[in-house]
Amino acid sequence: MATTNVFPGHILTPPTLSNLKLGPGLYQQRDRDGQTSIIATRAGTLHKSGKNKYYVESNGRRYVPAAQEPVVGVVTARSGESYRVDIGSAHPATLDALAFEGASKRNRPQLKVGSLVYARVSLANKDLEPELECFDAQTRKADGFGELKGGLVISCSLGLARKLLDPAHFLLPLLGTKFALDAAIGVNGRIWFKTATPKQTIAISRCIQAVDEDQLDAQALNVFLNTLDI
Repeated sequence: MATTNVFPGHILTPPTLSNLKLGPGLYQQRDRDGQTSIIATRAGTLHKSGKNKYYVESNGRRYVPAAQEPVVGVVTARSGESYRVDIGSAHPATLDALAFEGASKRNRPQLKVGSLVYARVSLANKDLEPELECFDAQTRKADGFGELKGGLVISCSLGLARKLLDPAHFLLPLLGTKFALDAAIGVNGRIWFKTATPKQTIAISRCIQAVDEDQLDAQALNVFLNTLDI
């Protein structure tokens, strides 16, 4: 399946349906004759990730949850043994208080309203609210997920957020050559980062905005960085 532009209702024909994984913007249905079709549910560019995962990338700002995707969320309430988390989607997500590495009824994180979490979408169904977990489903280790303390969160387009998850993208490695930073990228268009000084925090924020809005490449961003007081 070649990379192409798609629109809602566009019927796609992947090379094989064996072990096919569908990301955001795609829906699989079976007609009365038993034929399976892959249908686009949003406008954007069709992409392939790995051997058999396909998704539609759009530059919108409304996030549609998809299973196994990393997100940056804000705790908005606690309900019994779980938390309500805003991830920028149409409905809030649920995060179980035990969905952390090593968590038990006696030993578990005590999150407050306003706390930031880096989580993975464990359940995404159009008829149910999304569910989150803060560990790797296979290893049960945190693997970078959990509460995000300190730092700053800024918003960007969903398209840029997905690009930043690619280790080959120039932005974060280039910033890392200038100063030390910690970062967490959510495909829901939220980027958390933590630096040593307020000047560095402001510089990162301005660089992300410049790449997102002005479409700067690595060379242009390097020139832009040299104009900042960091």
